[in-house]
Amino acid sequence: MSDSTSAISVKNLWQVFGPNPDKIVGSPDASLPRAELREKTGNTAAVRDVSFDVAPGEVFVVMGLSGSGKSTLVRCLTRLIEPTSGSVVLNGEDIMKANEARLRELRRTKFSMVFQNFGLLPHRKVIDNIAFALEVNGVSKEKRHARANEVIELVGLQGFAYAYPEQLSGGMQQRVGLARALAVDPEVMFLDEPFSALDPLIRRDMQAEVMRLHEELGKTMVFITHDLDEAIKLGDRIAIMRDGAVVQMGTPEDLIANPADEYVSEFTRDVPKSHVMTLRTIARPAQAQEKVSTATLPSSTVIRDSTNQILSADGSVTVLDGNISIGVVNAQDVLRVIGGGIK
Repeated sequence: MSDSTSAISVKNLWQVFGPNPDKIVGSPDASLPRAELREKTGNTAAVRDVSFDVAPGEVFVVMGLSGSGKSTLVRCLTRLIEPTSGSVVLNGEDIMKANEARLRELRRTKFSMVFQNFGLLPHRKVIDNIAFALEVNGVSKEKRHARANEVIELVGLQGFAYAYPEQLSGGMQQRVGLARALAVDPEVMFLDEPFSALDPLIRRDMQAEVMRLHEELGKTMVFITHDLDEAIKLGDRIAIMRDGAVVQMGTPEDLIANPADEYVSEFTRDVPKSHVMTLRTIARPAQAQEKVSTATLPSSTVIRDSTNQILSADGSVTVLDGNISIGVVNAQDVLRVIGGGIK
């Protein structure tokens, strides 16, 4: 994917905190483990040589344990933290070259952020919290309230336009945060662990809300989380970070089926593989004398969703990629995945 076809293109991004950050990038010390680098130089490499591209309309999830660098990374993408080196291109514009005025304009009009801390203005009603960025942009009260009412309906806040934040639950407050981010109709949305502070049931509702909004609006999203279940549910692709570096990047299925190392394996260990992996992963050539039924299934079918049909078939089931057979699967193949046999 080239810069011109990517919504976001990040190349060789570094963020080093300390007395001489510029001297670390490209030096032999750059490859030192984080603790050794800090002890030797007094610097901390929070983001280490990260590169990735995000397609228009993609939900790209960055995840990792606390201290892995994921939140620093997303702040570098919007220059809330100035990267030490590297490039960040958003819809064809290198934001590293943007001056302060242009950067403010980009933040107000082209991309928006949703944080774990809702950051609502307590003295302003919901409609005015949502319309705040439009107000800053000089939009008239009539027009900004009209737009705010549109997104109020979009995120399910009907009837709460004139409530104050303190009158809302945590989930409702985060809906206001989402609505505020959507009000300017941004090209890219950055969401930094937006649901971490919410109760599990509310969190699940908000995840479903993001999925619904993405389906309706098709916004490009970069979503930060430490929760693999959340990452799998929301992400088209996932990047897993450790000590500032990306250790593996791919679809949820890629990570579950082929973890790059023990660190990724630990993340994915408790995820039911049959809930994520598709038939494409386990399709194999038919063996000699193997009975093959007339049943077929698309290769994109999640294994869990195919279990009943495969178990009830009178032979192996043919897996199709379009109209082309890529192999077969049978009951033993499926049961091996469900039983944890696929590594």
